[in-house]
Amino acid sequence: MKIEHPYLMFLGDAADQLAAKTANGVNVWRPEWCLGQFRFDDCNADLGIADMSIEEAAKAGVKTVILGVANRGGLMPERWISELVRALELGMDIASGLHVKITDIPALTEAAAAHGRQLFNVRHPTEEFSVASGIKRPGKRLLAVGTDCSVGKMFTTLAIEREMHSRGLKADFRATGQTGIFIAGKGVSIDAVVADFISGAVEELSPANDADHWDVIEGQGSLFHASFSGVTMGLIHGAQADALVLCHEANRPHMRGLPSYLLPPLDTCMALNLEAAKLTNPAARFIGVAVNTSPLPEAERDSYLQQVSTQLGLPAVDPMITGVSALVDNL
Repeated sequence: MKIEHPYLMFLGDAADQLAAKTANGVNVWRPEWCLGQFRFDDCNADLGIADMSIEEAAKAGVKTVILGVANRGGLMPERWISELVRALELGMDIASGLHVKITDIPALTEAAAAHGRQLFNVRHPTEEFSVASGIKRPGKRLLAVGTDCSVGKMFTTLAIEREMHSRGLKADFRATGQTGIFIAGKGVSIDAVVADFISGAVEELSPANDADHWDVIEGQGSLFHASFSGVTMGLIHGAQADALVLCHEANRPHMRGLPSYLLPPLDTCMALNLEAAKLTNPAARFIGVAVNTSPLPEAERDSYLQQVSTQLGLPAVDPMITGVSALVDNL
């Protein structure tokens, strides 16, 4: 899946700013790709970029309209469809992060076919993947793993890619979730891949490369999450990671969505992830820990990171506050 940029961020009638979190993430990490936003009069979200009509977006050179919002009720309103049909007529593709498949909407498929445009459902990959070979491939790879879901794995890997680029290193962020795909312009929604092919999909997402090139792979789920550990294991085996980063949120009371499951101790989590990683790369190692310290009082954040670093003997950073230079230093 390869999505052309620049983008028009379609916010439609988003109920609030949280409903547009995917669009906001794309704008934060790829502002140069986001030429404008489309909003109806009753939209309650705002990315702080230029408002554009569909016609204005076409004139500005937009290649793809990004549906980066959670729509009300899970269905696509008719007024969205009419605007998106117009976008297709004017030569733009549409990429959707919605649960509803835009390829199941006749008006859109007919307009796309008539005007030679593409419809992308980033939650629903259409590629066919092979089972993993497990054969070692050239190039270097870094994978973010977590104590839980939603602990900053995407943010951390994007920050690491940016830090590597600032040092002149060869590096590419490899997206495995919908927001990451919009940010990268390509990738695979790995949690939608049939289980037998997850590791193979990761091998294809992160193919052979130059010996000094780093693929920085977005992690998903957690080996300790009873609902989502399967996708994590597939990612670990397919990545053949040389470097692992543990992501964690301070003071999280329990696993996301599972109140009866506590988060694992950091060292226990690292040990299990490392054991799994060494199946396909015996040289795998942890280079550090990335912690979201926002739940802590500001005065306690530095001391918390120092405690983690001392406990594990590795750099501990908050990517939002301290940056990730200490992690890249330890590659």
